[in-house]
Amino acid sequence: MASLQVSRLVLSSSSSCMRPKAAVSIPKLPKFNVSVPKIPTLSVKEPSFEVDGFMETLPLSLKQRRDSDSIQRARLNAVLEAVMDRIEMHKNIGDQRNNWNSLLLNSVNMITLTAALMAGIASVNVHGGDSVTAVKIASTVLLASATSISALMSKIQPSQLAEEQRNATRLFKKLRTELEMILRENEAIYEEDVKEAIQRVLALDKAYPLPLIGTMLEKFPEEFKPATWWPEKKQRNPKTGLANGWSQELEMEMREVAHVVKTRDAEEYEKLGNVALKLNRFLAISGPVLTGVSAVSSVFIGQDSGLAGVVAMTCASLAAIVNTLEHGGQVGMVFEMYRNSAGFFSLLEETMNSTEKREHGQVFETKVALKLGRSLSELRDLAKKSKISQVKANEFASKLF
Repeated sequence: MASLQVSRLVLSSSSSCMRPKAAVSIPKLPKFNVSVPKIPTLSVKEPSFEVDGFMETLPLSLKQRRDSDSIQRARLNAVLEAVMDRIEMHKNIGDQRNNWNSLLLNSVNMITLTAALMAGIASVNVHGGDSVTAVKIASTVLLASATSISALMSKIQPSQLAEEQRNATRLFKKLRTELEMILRENEAIYEEDVKEAIQRVLALDKAYPLPLIGTMLEKFPEEFKPATWWPEKKQRNPKTGLANGWSQELEMEMREVAHVVKTRDAEEYEKLGNVALKLNRFLAISGPVLTGVSAVSSVFIGQDSGLAGVVAMTCASLAAIVNTLEHGGQVGMVFEMYRNSAGFFSLLEETMNSTEKREHGQVFETKVALKLGRSLSELRDLAKKSKISQVKANEFASKLF
């Protein structure tokens, strides 16, 4: 048994020694050093320019530009909201002051005529005793009240106040339309657009104030002056600014039109405005004076002479007529209308002589023609006639001298 185990061990060891071994040798690949060139990186710098030795960088990055544009757009929207608020305020106050004119006129005329009737009754029944005295006192009180109301109306001129608010509403609506057009059509809003809009709003606030105390416009100025509701504009060099649809011929045409408007229409409106101013001043003084004389005369009713009653009744009746002419005829409104029309002609002349950016020449010509109530051909004929008349006038003057 032991011999069998030994023989098995010998056979297994011999077989293991006789088993072939397979060895595979893989050749190593040579190493290659490949150098990949680096891609050069370009550093993009904002364009710059040098002025007098100083280096200045041109506009900000695109993101900053967008932020700036959104801020300016928001500012212009804020101005637009303020304009819309002013439109509503001026409209409401205009309606209110128009009601003032009609209500105060009706009230003062009813008071004046009632007092005149009472003065007549008191003067007829001179010996009526206490009843006549009561009627006389009542007549005096009513006439004194009518004098105060008439003086107040002459001072504030409700019809003129209403016309001021109507003009302000119309001009603010025009400004609202222009601001909405800028916001709708322009991709970029600049700070200059916002500043110009603010200046126009402040100029309108100054030209047509809302309060009565402190900032109310002078109703009886020493001389007639056109209304000014626009910010001051810089004068333009006539040799420049011929782009954007403007040409020498169009410049000459607009200059001749401005000359005709200034020498004919503007002067005519100035004359009519002075007439309306003088008439309004005369009526504003006459109304309170007549009612005051009537109130004083009513105190002396019942004396030996019946003249006091006649004077009281006559002056009270005339005062009612004067008040009707002044406030019923709205002479103050007529004066304000002439003042606003003269301001339009001043604005037209100033716009053509400004350095600020102007709209397209043909568009401006069309607007001027429509504002003057003429067609384009009629406007050009007017400019030609004005030029010919000036040439003839110069020739005539040269022959005389």
